[in-house]
Amino acid sequence: MCTRKKKTMKKIAILASGEGTNAAQMVLYFREKQSAEVALVLTNRADAGVCRRMERLQVPLRHVSALEFKEGKALAVLHEFHIDFLVLAGFLLKVPDSILQAYPGQIVNIHPALLPKFGGKGMYGNHVHQAVLAAGETESGITIHRIDAQYDQGDILFQATCPVKPDDTPDTLAARVHQLEYTYYPAVVEAVILGKSPLI
Repeated sequence: MCTRKKKTMKKIAILASGEGTNAAQMVLYFREKQSAEVALVLTNRADAGVCRRMERLQVPLRHVSALEFKEGKALAVLHEFHIDFLVLAGFLLKVPDSILQAYPGQIVNIHPALLPKFGGKGMYGNHVHQAVLAAGETESGITIHRIDAQYDQGDILFQATCPVKPDDTPDTLAARVHQLEYTYYPAVVEAVILGKSPLI
């Protein structure tokens, strides 16, 4: 009897430092796909919300401290799990050069604003939304980009926008931006993995 060989799926690792809402969306999205699977989540914070979410979703999770990232432990874990592609989702450490060199062009990040505005070191979470409101912007959104050795400087792959309302607070703006993240990030990651244009 002839059997068809199952196509090998790409293995994704998610790097996360926070609550893990984007990580959870990514896991659920790829469970319905044949292109890739989330095989590992790495976090630098043992008390992060992402740990509880991944436990519920039964996704392998490893804690690697900031020092251990610098010393190469994270790269060793990525090799152990045969990871092909990295997705940053609220990851607050700078990715070490050793990982950048091991995964050239295979690491993407999402930023909660329209780069090149409101990017760089220290610009994450509500810090970004506060800056957007303080600047009087009428529009914000998300940027999905490849990463390089500089914060928020890699090639932009995709952007989506949302309005900034006159009565917005950082929290209300964040909620609107989060919806863009959940809607677009998994699909853009899949497009990049498949070598397709992420301009969806």
